Amino acid sequence: MFTKQLREARENDGGFTLIELLIVIVVLGVLAGIVVFGVSKFRGDSALAACQAEMKTVQTAEEAYFAKNNAYTDNATLFSGGYIKTQSTTNYTVTATPGTGARPTTYAVHGVLADNTTCGADLTQ
Repeated sequence: MFTKQLREARENDGGFTLIELLIVIVVLGVLAGIVVFGVSKFRGDSALAACQAEMKTVQTAEEAYFAKNNAYTDNATLFSGGYIKTQSTTNYTVTATPGTGARPTTYAVHGVLADNTTCGADLTQ
């Protein structure tokens, strides 16, 4: 009697066919591909935003240095003086260049992403 019930259950089993499973796998693969390419776009945008924010930080550091020393300076001096915490990252580089003369009264802050595109217009004084 038990084997008869088991045989009937197997005959009425409505499992998935191989084609149905393959279609589901293909759809999931397409969706995963869309997500991967979408996320890489956000990474590029975040590197640009971080570079622009760092440019503003270096600009503020230049102004703080000028308020104390009556002259602008470069990244190395800003870093060693504690005005900025880092000099660059693997995603972008921000440089501060003082003007000419013994006590420069101008500066330029320039940002470059890892792919050599600029972060935006240079910040100058």
